[in-house]
Amino acid sequence: MIVKVPEYILSIEPYKPGKPIDELAREYGILNAIKLASNENPLGPSPMAVQAIVLALSNLHRYPDGRGHDLTVKLSARLGFSPDHFVLGNGSDDLIGMLTRALLQPGDEAIIPTPSFLMYDIDVRSAGAIPVHVPLRSLAICANDLLEKVTSRTRMVFICNPNNPTGTVMSRNDFEAFIGALSSDIVVVVDEAYMEFVRDPDCFRSMEYIQGNKPIVALRTFSKAYGLAGLRIGYGVMAPELAEILHRIRQPFNVSLLAQAGAVAALEDEAFLHKTVQTVHEGLDFLYAELDRAGVRYFPTQANFFLIDAGQNADMVFENMLKKGVIVRSMSSYGYPEYIRVNTGLPEENKRLVQAIEQVF
Repeated sequence: MIVKVPEYILSIEPYKPGKPIDELAREYGILNAIKLASNENPLGPSPMAVQAIVLALSNLHRYPDGRGHDLTVKLSARLGFSPDHFVLGNGSDDLIGMLTRALLQPGDEAIIPTPSFLMYDIDVRSAGAIPVHVPLRSLAICANDLLEKVTSRTRMVFICNPNNPTGTVMSRNDFEAFIGALSSDIVVVVDEAYMEFVRDPDCFRSMEYIQGNKPIVALRTFSKAYGLAGLRIGYGVMAPELAEILHRIRQPFNVSLLAQAGAVAALEDEAFLHKTVQTVHEGLDFLYAELDRAGVRYFPTQANFFLIDAGQNADMVFENMLKKGVIVRSMSSYGYPEYIRVNTGLPEENKRLVQAIEQVF
């Protein structure tokens, strides 16, 4: 079969997610494995969210609310924006795709710090636009380096804050200087998937700038701190005029009934969110101390994951860790051939991680 495919589509490398636990069991025959590769919530979802999902099961024969009224109203009350500022997505990935499809044309440029979340590049290329990659400095996004890449063809800039996979953040002063130098026709997309875990008070928060005179989009997700990764639900906060554009191309029922029910309940369970953040911070502090003791180099983070310098081939370390029943993420595809990325787990999982590192390293 001969199908004509645009060259810009053929240029895309498929996204490779972390290895599932079931796959490890099939390939290696290893049971009771732990997965610390995909930045998931070690506590799972809120019990209140699970209960709401169970109650919603009887309505599976109904289409979900296309506008997500209940969740949008809940977010509006929580964040202080009117409901017309919100667009819901099948994960924040869905919103990245909407933004690139709606706002980019073939030949347009989008600036992407590198390495960062791989879907930015994929979605920009999918629109026929040109990704302009800007290398990190000391694992962090440099605002001045981004500005140097702005041209008359620039239509969009991505900032992941905290950045995935490095866990670094941009300061408020740097961000304000950055947006102050941009023209008002360039959309700044700020991906804040891990914002709930930030401890640095100097980290900028994009929602403080939504109602300014520059088109800024804040992306958030329920996959990480709220533990609903399997339901795929996220949201964007932006000027109502921009939200209306995205609603024109959004799939009519892009967020499932169960996802909406779970997200509403998750927002109500503030005690669970607090417990999650506390668990992550305690896990990070434990792992830092243990790696210091073992003499292993690592890079502190503002997210729920961090980078470790394995001092050897990261893909080989990944395979050897698998044999110990511990799934981590090799950073070779991100340009760090000797680094691995791990997220915090439950206390017993963190201990297993340290034991496996000491054995493999």
